[in-house]
Amino acid sequence: MIFKLSPRNSINLKIAFEALLANKVRSILTALGIIFGVAAVITMLAIGKGAQEEILNQIKLVGVNNIVIKPIIEQIDEDITESDEKGEKAKFSKGLDLKDVQSIQRILPTVSQISPEIIIDTYVINNGKRRSAKLIGIETSYFDISNIGIDKGKLFSKWQMENAEPVCIIGSGLKKKFFTGTSALGKKIKCGKQWLTIIGITEEKPVSQKAQDNLGIRDYNMDIYTPIRTVLVRYKNRAKIQADLGGNDDDDDDGEAQKAAIIPFNYNQIDRMVVQVEQSEFLGSTAQVISKMLKRTHNNQVDFEISIPQQLLEQQKKTKDIFGYVLMAIAAISLLVGGIGIMNIMLASVLERTKEIGTRLAIGAKKEDIISQFLFEALLISLSGGLIGILLGILGSSLISIFSDIVTQVSPVSILVSFGFASLTGIVFGISPAKRAAQLNPVESLRYE
Repeated sequence: MIFKLSPRNSINLKIAFEALLANKVRSILTALGIIFGVAAVITMLAIGKGAQEEILNQIKLVGVNNIVIKPIIEQIDEDITESDEKGEKAKFSKGLDLKDVQSIQRILPTVSQISPEIIIDTYVINNGKRRSAKLIGIETSYFDISNIGIDKGKLFSKWQMENAEPVCIIGSGLKKKFFTGTSALGKKIKCGKQWLTIIGITEEKPVSQKAQDNLGIRDYNMDIYTPIRTVLVRYKNRAKIQADLGGNDDDDDDGEAQKAAIIPFNYNQIDRMVVQVEQSEFLGSTAQVISKMLKRTHNNQVDFEISIPQQLLEQQKKTKDIFGYVLMAIAAISLLVGGIGIMNIMLASVLERTKEIGTRLAIGAKKEDIISQFLFEALLISLSGGLIGILLGILGSSLISIFSDIVTQVSPVSILVSFGFASLTGIVFGISPAKRAAQLNPVESLRYE
């Protein structure tokens, strides 16, 4: 076999190596196409892999098969104002509330669980330290849907949930801030005007700034979680405030209802609702049914927005995949150009070394030896170019991550693939020059000037 390192092939490899060393500049220039091609392949695959991992991490952050429902306060205010200017009576909407949660859970068989949230911007005080924080009123399903584990302590009990007990679970970031080096369990922390007893601490969940901006999520590690009834009883119940201000919407003589309706305040009892669907294929249809249900119960007012983070992320992934394929095609073209460069240089080398080839054939070298020699030369160029390209690709991927917000991840598979393509390029584009050299007539080669 040609590539078996027999004594004859060892000699052929040595001759090929010496020929490359004798023409260092030409060898380096020939390898440039392979170098940049391999570096481009590794860098593009690293960008694609990083994008894929980033999407998967974001899906883990928002949870699987989730539908997110939020109120649209600004749009409601504008619609009400417009109807008021036309002399029409503004329609009353109760906004998102716990009754919506119960209806969805009771009616839709595709829903596995729901997590309503009340979000209050407040402050936290402990041992003279104060900082702003978000108090999140939740049910225990929140932790399962949001993929947040409890590091220490326990979840809220049914009794604590039903009786609006002043208890809380704090994020790992708040624990480090207020209870450095000590246990936080069982201690009280002042959240707003209320003192809450800490019964649990969440596991740390890294959330990048890009993920927060892209998905509209918070830094979970800096939140305080308390039972949703605790918020409604001890802090704020917007549904009750709205009922006090709204009056009777059917009384045409009473202008107070319409006047209160256009007051720009958040009258939604809950700020966010996450609906988890049993199977991903039901996401779209379930979202449509939820939209119709809410519109009907909200007096035909579209004062809410429904989004499916998983579908949005999957669409982003498809877009990035297409972009990655385009970049990969460009990188493959670079390798192709590098291979053509090898073939051109090798053909020129055959022409320049015709007399050398004739001398080798005259003293007993076989055609297989000549083929091996030139294949080894092409292979050495492509392999050395591949190794340098791998180093440049890894370095380029690191620099992209450092100096931009693009996440890159170099995988061993990308290195093997690019190195394999580099080797294959050397062999494929080296065969033609090698065969041409072996077919030279020894007598005519010795006479060649």
